[in-house]
Amino acid sequence: MSTVGCAGKSAPPPRTEAPDVGVVTVTQRDVPIYGDWVATLDGYVNANIQPQVSGYLIQQNYREGSLVHKGNVLFEIDPRPFQATLDQAKAQVAQAGGQLAQAQAQLGLTIINVNRDTPLAKARAIAQSQLDNDIQAKAQAEALIKTDQAAIESSEAAVEQAALNLGFTKVRSLIDGIAGIAQTQMGNLVAQTTVLTTVSQVNPIKVYFPISEQEYLHIADKIKPGAVGDLLAAKNTVPLQLTLSNGTVYPRPGRIVFADRQVDPQTGTIRIVGAFPNPGNILRPGQFARIRAMTSLHKNALLVPQRAVSELQGRYEIAVLGPDNKVDIRGVKVGDRAGTMWVIDSGLNPGERVVTEGIAKARDGAVVNPKPDTSTGGTPDNSQD
Repeated sequence: MSTVGCAGKSAPPPRTEAPDVGVVTVTQRDVPIYGDWVATLDGYVNANIQPQVSGYLIQQNYREGSLVHKGNVLFEIDPRPFQATLDQAKAQVAQAGGQLAQAQAQLGLTIINVNRDTPLAKARAIAQSQLDNDIQAKAQAEALIKTDQAAIESSEAAVEQAALNLGFTKVRSLIDGIAGIAQTQMGNLVAQTTVLTTVSQVNPIKVYFPISEQEYLHIADKIKPGAVGDLLAAKNTVPLQLTLSNGTVYPRPGRIVFADRQVDPQTGTIRIVGAFPNPGNILRPGQFARIRAMTSLHKNALLVPQRAVSELQGRYEIAVLGPDNKVDIRGVKVGDRAGTMWVIDSGLNPGERVVTEGIAKARDGAVVNPKPDTSTGGTPDNSQD
């Protein structure tokens, strides 16, 4: 009887162990939010070098791609026709001067005749008509002097213009910068419309990049137009970081110089112009790069590692552990990303524990065994099991 009674009792079910999961504690701190944009580099000043006179190009005085300074002679045009024009203008000045001297001598003679004949005409010693002729001759001599003086001024202006044109046969750079490839060959006939080369001022160098209207509104109060010399001294402008196409970060920070006058209605972006110091002329116009800048500062932001957030059909969820290590699958509203972390706008509280490792095991209502997760950028859970 007793043996039969013992055999009728059922064994207790096997105990299942709680699965191990990695957890971190929700942190709260001020988080800077950064924007990244594609940028195009351009010279701060791009000057097309064009001759101011027409003629045959006879010499190139610079090395293409080299640094040139303001006033350096880049090209020379055949000066002989302009030298001949200058010599001719100088000769015309000398000729006009001789004519003026002759007119002045004639005026002196007519003054003598008038002074001599005036008392004689009053005494009726000579006819009045002779005195009238003397006075008329004097007036003609005075008019001739004025004509010759005008001729001299005109000839001197022609000399000045001819001297300018002769000087223009030496085509100079008007700025400091990098001179580009020559666009024409020696011996070609060039005119005022011919572009010989381009000189770009690349220190500092400009960057152009479009940002969204919302991003612009975050930084609008920090964008103040300034001079080139104010780039590094500006205190209220947004600092820029430049990443080159090979992935290297340019070591010198830049500044926003100004924003364009309007938002593009088709793209919803506004063009921003920045500038970077470029003392080694490493950066060149036409390069592509990436710009990074802080657009806002999120005060007292709640942060969790991005791997703790699950997305399902546009809904974001996080597995939160209660004091009894029971899982609560909670919907949250996410904000900006900050590196490997994600800002949570609502749905979490500071100090709560969230699952980052073994999320598949963390079913809603299940009890888990939390382990500190030190592989994320968050704060590991230091609570006792």
